[in-house]
Amino acid sequence: MKIIFTGGGTAGHISLNLALIPHFIELGYEVHYIGSKNGMEKEIIKEIKDVKYHEISTGKLRRYFSIENFKDPFRVINGVIEAKRIIKKIKPNIVFSKGGFVSLPVVIGAKLNNVPVVAHESDLSAGLANKLASPFCKKIFLTFEDKNNKFKEKGEYVGALVREEIKTGNKEQGKKICNINNNKPTILVMGGSLGARSINEAIWENIDEILKEFNVIHICGKNSVNKNIKRDNYIQFEFVKDDLKHIFKVADMVISRAGANSIFEFLSLNLPMLLIPLPLSQSRGDQIENAKYFKSKGYCNILEDEKIKDNLLEQIKNTYKNSNTMKEKMKNQKEIGNIKNIVNRIIELQNNK
Repeated sequence: MKIIFTGGGTAGHISLNLALIPHFIELGYEVHYIGSKNGMEKEIIKEIKDVKYHEISTGKLRRYFSIENFKDPFRVINGVIEAKRIIKKIKPNIVFSKGGFVSLPVVIGAKLNNVPVVAHESDLSAGLANKLASPFCKKIFLTFEDKNNKFKEKGEYVGALVREEIKTGNKEQGKKICNINNNKPTILVMGGSLGARSINEAIWENIDEILKEFNVIHICGKNSVNKNIKRDNYIQFEFVKDDLKHIFKVADMVISRAGANSIFEFLSLNLPMLLIPLPLSQSRGDQIENAKYFKSKGYCNILEDEKIKDNLLEQIKNTYKNSNTMKEKMKNQKEIGNIKNIVNRIIELQNNK
């Protein structure tokens, strides 16, 4: 049996694939991954010895004007040709797509080879890549229950799928990694795989006040560490991979953007959240919708990006004050799906062409 995974651009488009891949390897599948030539997914997937990585040309699906928009259709067409050739050679039983701009040529290439495709939509509203890919998919798994079902009969609610390994961390090891040796509560700040400038800058501007009451573990994003700020009980990382599970155990609350994959991981860990979603000026509004949903369930507080500099300290204290209430709400959550059930469902779809 053979399976191809695709998805990339951000860690959110890779994390679910990382959760599923070990299960298919364990079942004896030959696992392949099709991604971009220079994307984050290449760096991450190439570290997995039992997965073969294949590169294709990609365009970016933009919702704003750019001269690159005139070039990218040709890159996508070239990507489709490359993906079709790769898929024809591999002859997989099924393709699983996590979305992102790299996935569209792969989904089309699979359809041209009569290979069934299962896609996954993390957000409350559909991403552009999955909207364009949906005609070529057999099923689209949904993280959020959707009574109107944006994908009609192709949509299937499965709940959020999170990596099982994130629950296996060790708190003492996490403290050692972050050099924390006191009993203050600890804030984990995550701006996403690419970082978040507004969050980073607000943390740096308020770091001395924050450190009066909290330790801070700050994952800043690639090339975003501020080397001019050095404080006791404050540590910065560009990106954390294997040690993140240990760091999660240390955190008493998290400050983060509101990408669906990340916030559902926090939910699975009962980790109280202060969410600062990407504003409409930088997104289609999906993170705002995700954050509002979590707020309605009592899992988080929300701080608008435009108000971050003025209200950050107040919202940090308010979130920590209400953290026990949030944890109680999280204990009763029903949003997290079962990875093994999804693996079995993919196999069922593979066998029912």
